[in-house]
Amino acid sequence: MANKEISPRALNSPEQYNYVIVRQLVLIALAWGIIGISTGIYLAGELIWPALSFDLPGLTFGRLRPLHTIITIWGFAANLVFASSYYVLQRTCQTRLIGKYSLYLIVWGWQIILLWGILSALAGYTQAREYAELEWPFDIAIEIILGVYLYSYLSTLYRRSQPHIYVANWFYLACATGMILLQTVENLATPVSIFGLKSYSRFAGVHDAMIHWWYGHNLVTFLITLGFLGMMYYFVPKQTGRPLYSYRWSIIHFWSLIFLSVWAASNHLYWTALPDWIMILGVTFSIMLLFPSWAGVANGILTFSGDWNKLRTDPILNFLLFGLISYGLTIFEGGLLSLGSINALAHYTDWIIGHSHFAMMGWATMTGFGVIYHLVPRLWNTKLHSRRLAFIHFWLASAGIILHVGALITAGIIQGQKLRAMDQYGNLLYSFMESDAVINSYYYLRLLGGGLFLFGLFVMLYNLFMTILRGRRAQAILEARIAAKLAVKEWRPL
Repeated sequence: MANKEISPRALNSPEQYNYVIVRQLVLIALAWGIIGISTGIYLAGELIWPALSFDLPGLTFGRLRPLHTIITIWGFAANLVFASSYYVLQRTCQTRLIGKYSLYLIVWGWQIILLWGILSALAGYTQAREYAELEWPFDIAIEIILGVYLYSYLSTLYRRSQPHIYVANWFYLACATGMILLQTVENLATPVSIFGLKSYSRFAGVHDAMIHWWYGHNLVTFLITLGFLGMMYYFVPKQTGRPLYSYRWSIIHFWSLIFLSVWAASNHLYWTALPDWIMILGVTFSIMLLFPSWAGVANGILTFSGDWNKLRTDPILNFLLFGLISYGLTIFEGGLLSLGSINALAHYTDWIIGHSHFAMMGWATMTGFGVIYHLVPRLWNTKLHSRRLAFIHFWLASAGIILHVGALITAGIIQGQKLRAMDQYGNLLYSFMESDAVINSYYYLRLLGGGLFLFGLFVMLYNLFMTILRGRRAQAILEARIAAKLAVKEWRPL
């Protein structure tokens, strides 16, 4: 039965496409995902039981919180964008990746940078805006890796066999180009000396705040939104077996998103010294973003049209559909939070934390899980070990997201109401500690939701491990049979 699961092209695929680099990036992304989500669960526990820090500086909330962000965004999400983009690029261009050592530089150089950032965060080094240490060499290293990635992508695209550039490649290219631009502007600094590691930021005051949130907002846009939309535009049609509903919509979605997103960052800076006209500009473009984003969501969902029954038997489509719906809801929520009256209630509360987690867990991670489930059987040339386990993972992850995000948004609304409540004399009715005590019970739901999400990830890991093991065994059997046939052909009787 094993040889039936191996396609005739199994032994030719390494020469036709470079899947080795994609395999490495997928496995690395999974490893970072486990570490990042586990760190998040530990942080959720610290909010309930502060003693979990054990009075160790490296385990305090202030040190682990940036660590959680670094690992989930730069570890899981970025590596998965690299992996999926290289897979999609080769398949849509029908050509092999250009380069060899440059590809390994991207893979392992990126992991070294990540470890550098993690150790710096644990040691207490952060990018202080007025005065920083260890930062400018770190930023230059990121620029070099992103530049090599963009060069390898463009070189392969130039050597493509197909005249048409599929739309997913436009999203990946915009992701890489935007990340280089953001990294350059955000980290403009003056080193104290060429041989030292100390530097001063080029921005200060309100200018620094605007640049920083321009970077923060568009980091989500270019890496999380554009990178994972590139996945959506390839893997949804591929998994459904149907053409994209409207190619024209995808082009409109791309250019509208590129133009509108870069102007919307100022809505993060309500109640600051930022000029009113910039605030109005940010809110306007945040609302305008709804239309192209929902057009993209509709494009993906309508691609499912006529094949909704596949959701009963295909867990990958469930992950991809959940991600699409989460993307649409997150964009709507982002536009809602950009309005002044709602922002006054939500800002500086757990609602904002819930919003960011919904974007990362609901949109990026669920889409990423669907992509990984699609990639692993094809990269190891076998079938998925168990669809039932994949469905179990889907429902565990879905329940975890609903509990986690729902608890945070509910807690944030209650927190905002408590912090804004005043008596008849205009005095605040509740202190911060009193408002925090009211929402403490919701943190248990948050921890439970995160625990379900993490448990589902371990179910996925077991399923993928068995899939990879099955593929390797089948490949070994096939190679042994081919070697035996070659030996028979070479043998000649006297």
